[in-house]
Amino acid sequence: MATEKNEKMEQIVSLAKRRGFIYPGSDVYGGLSGTWDFGPLGVSLKRNIMQLWWKMFVEDREDMYGVDAAILMNQKVWKASGHVDTFTDPLVEDLETKQRFRADHLLKDAGFSPDGLGLEQLTQLIKDNDIKSPNGNALSDVRTFNMMFKTTVGPIDDESSISYLRPETAQGIFTNYKNVLDSFYPDLPFGLAQQGKAFRNEISPRDFIFRSREFEQMEIEYFVDPAKWEEAFEHWRQQVWKWTQALGLPDENVHELEVPEADRAHYSKRTIDFEFDFPIGKEELLGLAYRNDFDLMNIQNATGKNMDYLVKGTNTKFVPHVIEPSFGVERAVMAVLTAAYTEDEVNGETRTFLKLSERLAPVKYAVSPLVRNKPELVQKAREVYDALKKKHGAVMWDDNGNIGKRYRRQDEIGTPHCVVVDFQTLEDGTVTIRERDTTQQRRESIEELIS
Repeated sequence: MATEKNEKMEQIVSLAKRRGFIYPGSDVYGGLSGTWDFGPLGVSLKRNIMQLWWKMFVEDREDMYGVDAAILMNQKVWKASGHVDTFTDPLVEDLETKQRFRADHLLKDAGFSPDGLGLEQLTQLIKDNDIKSPNGNALSDVRTFNMMFKTTVGPIDDESSISYLRPETAQGIFTNYKNVLDSFYPDLPFGLAQQGKAFRNEISPRDFIFRSREFEQMEIEYFVDPAKWEEAFEHWRQQVWKWTQALGLPDENVHELEVPEADRAHYSKRTIDFEFDFPIGKEELLGLAYRNDFDLMNIQNATGKNMDYLVKGTNTKFVPHVIEPSFGVERAVMAVLTAAYTEDEVNGETRTFLKLSERLAPVKYAVSPLVRNKPELVQKAREVYDALKKKHGAVMWDDNGNIGKRYRRQDEIGTPHCVVVDFQTLEDGTVTIRERDTTQQRRESIEELIS
């Protein structure tokens, strides 16, 4: 089973690079570990996912407000939130090569469960079981490593100029809670939503785009009456399921993990990790957490500014509590590619295709003339292409190779419909439409196709 999973992962990675979805970062210069570049089709797929999320959770709701906070923030933000002191991973070093690895990953790979263990316990577990580095060498004691990228702002490099590339988008939302309250004074409950880049200096990034140093998040902080957090939590639990279904992820491949108290963040009363059956195994896709009033109280204590919400028409005041659904874009892309990757047999040959929904597919239609050496077919096909392009945008012109090769190429990138202009088109104004999932073909008039 593990071999099959590894093979599928390799097939997806190969397809992603070959067809222009995802490339290794800085590839022409030998790469940079933990970074990935999205190619033309990958950008389209990623944006389709992000646009779907924005529509579902912002545009289609009355209780949601979008924000876009700066990546660089005052260092006080990260001190108050606890990131400067506690945003760490357990690090070990290969004593021979000096390479660094995450201790918990090495222990999990060896079949142990390191969750909840302190540094001394992790060190002892490694020593007692003679855990080696991937190079086969002895390891150092476990120590903490802060994952934030540190930088300086302005021309002077001193303590006051220190800033960090944000490790999450959430704090940018919390710092704007008071601004939105003052500008709009929304009814409670309400949410603030943000999409944007985050950065974590992972010790050992791995598993394709699953764990990288630069990634994109889609996060919501939903502010609620403390007495009503449970119903809000349940609402968002159901919304998460609607989201995974909208992505085309099979329900049986999505799992809820109720995180036990010992493994939850200290500020959380309840956390659910939504896991997905990736080729690398069952891993976290997204999270849903009840953060109490932890973040707003941190801001209030650190700045002296009141974070109370005054319930309209009353004298009731309180600091709202927060439900946080947190979504990773790259993990969503990886899950979508995993669920969509399909192999079947057509005319005795294995066919690979991406069974993407039409709203997520990077290319909706591919248009081509039956043959490219007949000017009248090319001209007519160009007219059809231009009309579809104007309406749908995500339309590709493809006249490279014979028609069978075009179909296979479009299948691999997940194009739902291939439109072919042939000699009959010149006679009756109909085109051949070939469907990706069934390979069935039908004829339809150009007018019907465009409308």
